[in-house]
Amino acid sequence: MLFNSIEFLIFLPIVFILYWCLSGNLRAQNLFIVSASYIFYGWWDWRFLFLIFFITTVSFTSGILLETYDGRRPIRRAIVTLTVIICLGVLCTFKYFDFFSINFAKLLGLFGIELDAFTLGLVLPVGISFYTLQALSYTIDVYRKRIPATRDVISFYAFISFFPQLVAGPIERASNLLPQFLNRRRFSYSKGVEGLQQILWGLFKKMVVADNCAKAVNVIYGNYEAFDGGMLIWGAILFSFQIYGDFSGYSDIAIGAARLFGINLSRNFHYPYLSRNVAEFWRRWHVSLNRWFVDYVYIPLGGSRGTMRLTIFNTLMIFLLSGFWHGADWSYICWGLFNAIFFIPLILLGTTKKYRKTVVAQGRYLPRFIEVIQLLTTFCIVTFGRIFFRAENMSHALGYLTRIFTHFKLTIPWDYLLSLKAIAILFIVEWCQRHREFGLQLSHDGLLRYRAVRWAVYYAVFLLIIFWSDTPEEFIYFQF
Repeated sequence: MLFNSIEFLIFLPIVFILYWCLSGNLRAQNLFIVSASYIFYGWWDWRFLFLIFFITTVSFTSGILLETYDGRRPIRRAIVTLTVIICLGVLCTFKYFDFFSINFAKLLGLFGIELDAFTLGLVLPVGISFYTLQALSYTIDVYRKRIPATRDVISFYAFISFFPQLVAGPIERASNLLPQFLNRRRFSYSKGVEGLQQILWGLFKKMVVADNCAKAVNVIYGNYEAFDGGMLIWGAILFSFQIYGDFSGYSDIAIGAARLFGINLSRNFHYPYLSRNVAEFWRRWHVSLNRWFVDYVYIPLGGSRGTMRLTIFNTLMIFLLSGFWHGADWSYICWGLFNAIFFIPLILLGTTKKYRKTVVAQGRYLPRFIEVIQLLTTFCIVTFGRIFFRAENMSHALGYLTRIFTHFKLTIPWDYLLSLKAIAILFIVEWCQRHREFGLQLSHDGLLRYRAVRWAVYYAVFLLIIFWSDTPEEFIYFQF
């Protein structure tokens, strides 16, 4: 079920009304959330429900066993190891088996051994990477004794399957989300209104920005040999805004929808295209995934506590793993390596933590010249790297890049002016709102102190969605 579909438009208010009708009974309310979430997830394919049920059961059981054998370290270590193997084994079977099988056959071919690759051809279940990592974080945190294991099975199933963030995050920690299902929730009018505002902004980013950019991107990438280098650059730029509008739009809708149910989800995007270097960009982009890799991979590897060489190695591993997490293809791995190449110099210069507590043009309306250069440089690095991300494979990516430099011509994409208008509106709003959580979190200062002005803004965004949206596109990150 897509957030930008008629089905969801009907589904959400029905679930909202029935959910709050059960507000006097926490257990019934949580059971209803589990049921609604399984209906939501099973809308794609009911067979996927067996998989999420299995992963949830394994994680829940492991938590109880870890607490049962508290003080017996070898047994606890065996439990967490087995849980990680099972969960990652399921993920790798669906997502990576064919990739390893094909490349193993190619490797043997280099030594003169001919072997036909055995492939499963399995359909990748929607959102499997997201809920698997969320389940694993719970088990690992219980093992580390950061949180107690829960014996409330219904609350735990609600924690893993909560439909707003089930298929594309944010990837929530049990320490943040699980207690919200264990405690009684009360309806908040102000939180509900803010949730609707964020949903509206998320729909604008998805249906106006991302979906309009997608039409251009699909044409340009699908037939890149017919375009000059200038148009290919525009294709890369439009894809950067497509994936941002698509994924951050999903996150906004998810966070806003969760607020309607009295649940607070973690912020997943902090205006990443207003970043002044690559390190700041990665602190602002897909925050929940980056934090997961830092806490459960980077720090256990040694993080930055060792030598400079070890820090660089650990950083490289994180970027390569992030690339591989996104897809089973060498182009994704190259995308990860590309980003690492531009991140590592910041480690050597000791500037990775720069800009942690400030936003661009802090206290000013306009950026300084040096900040403009920083913003453009960071955006260009990220955008060129995404050519590997969007390409169908490595040969496609290399052919696309080669044509940019061998057939360059200054071009203006007149056929896609609507996309550029949408991007301009997005950028202006986010620049003005860069101190706030999301674009339509309007202040009550100046003209905005008048309710009529605020409602005019909301109606304007709604009308843009109505008149500028086209055929709904599936969210990009559903494939991961």
